[in-house]
Amino acid sequence: QVQLMESGGGSVQAGGSLRLSCVASEYAYRTKTVGWFRQAPGKEREGVAVIYAGDGSTYYADSAKGRFTISRDNAENTVSLQMNSLKLEDAAMYYCAARNSNWRLSVLDAGTYVYWGQGTQVTVSS
Repeated sequence: QVQLMESGGGSVQAGGSLRLSCVASEYAYRTKTVGWFRQAPGKEREGVAVIYAGDGSTYYADSAKGRFTISRDNAENTVSLQMNSLKLEDAAMYYCAARNSNWRLSVLDAGTYVYWGQGTQVTVSS
C-alpha cells in the first residue's frame, strides 16, 4: 500500500515560517524520490523541493532556494518542508508526492510523480 499524508499547513503572515510534514507508508517512503509540490488557483502544479532516498540529494525550485529546506526522518518515515521567509506568492495547496524513478532532468516535474497525498493548504497574508 502506498500512502502519503500531509500536515502542517495553515495561515501565516508574510515573512513568517511554516513546517510541513509528509508521513509516508513504508512503500511510499522507500521510493526513489519524494517531494513537495504546490498548486495555486489558475496555475499549474509545480515542484517545490525533492529529496532522493538513495543519496539524500535535494533539488529546489528557484523560488524556494535559500528559503525552504526539505529533509527526511527515516525513523518516522517522514519528509518535511521547512518554509521560512514566506511570501504572498507561496500561498497554494501543497502536496507530497513520490515516484520510483530517478529522472534528474524532470525531478521537479509533477507529471513524473505517481503517488500523491491529499494536500495541505498554505495561505500567506500581508
